Amino acid sequence: MNTKPYKDKTGIIYKYGEFFPIELSPFGYNETVANEYFPMTKEEIQAKGYKYTDIKKYKGEYKVTMRTQDIPDHIKNVDNKILEEVIECANVHNEEEKKDVCKGVGAFKIIPQELEFYKKQNFPIPRLCPDCRHFERIKQRNPLKLWHRKCTCGGKKSDNNLYDNIVEHFHKAVHCPNEFETTYAPERKEIVYCEPCYLSEVV
Repeated sequence: MNTKPYKDKTGIIYKYGEFFPIELSPFGYNETVANEYFPMTKEEIQAKGYKYTDIKKYKGEYKVTMRTQDIPDHIKNVDNKILEEVIECANVHNEEEKKDVCKGVGAFKIIPQELEFYKKQNFPIPRLCPDCRHFERIKQRNPLKLWHRKCTCGGKKSDNNLYDNIVEHFHKAVHCPNEFETTYAPERKEIVYCEPCYLSEVV
C-alpha cells in the first residue's frame, strides 16, 4: 500500500494503516451515525462523493391500516387489535412542514411485548415510527460545540436569582471567578456552575 497506494475517484490517496476510502463503505452516509452528528442533504452527500441510500427503498410491501389520529389517546382504550394494524408515521403528513418529513419507511407495527410495556407504564401508543422517535431524542442532546463561559454563581445565589446557594462557596459572597468550556450555550436558561461551586451544592 505504500508503494502502490489506493487513489479514490476524487484523487485522494490512501496508504497502509489508514481508514478505508469512504467509497468502499457498504452503507450510505445518511445511514450512519456520522449523519446524526453532521447531517447533510442528499445533494451535499453526493457532492462530496459519498454514497447516499434512499431509505424509502426499504419500505417493502405493506398497506397502512391506521392513521395516527385514529389511535386512542389513552392506553387504557387500546386493545390487542392494534397488534394487527400497520400504523402510519405522523411525520408522513407533517402538519407544520405540510410534507413527508419521515426519517424512516413511513409506517410501523406494535409488537405484543411493546404493548405490554406501554400498558404497564401507562404510556400512550407512539405516533412516530422508530426512526423518527430516534431523531427526536437526538435533538435533545447538547451540540458538539463548546462555549467559553463564566460560572453563573453570584456568591449567595445564581446570577439569574433562581437558585439560593445552601452553603458558602470558596469565593465567599463575591461572584465566582472561574471560567470554563461547556456545551451549554450562553443564551440557554440553565444555571451553569463551575465544578467547585457545583460540588459544594450537591456533595
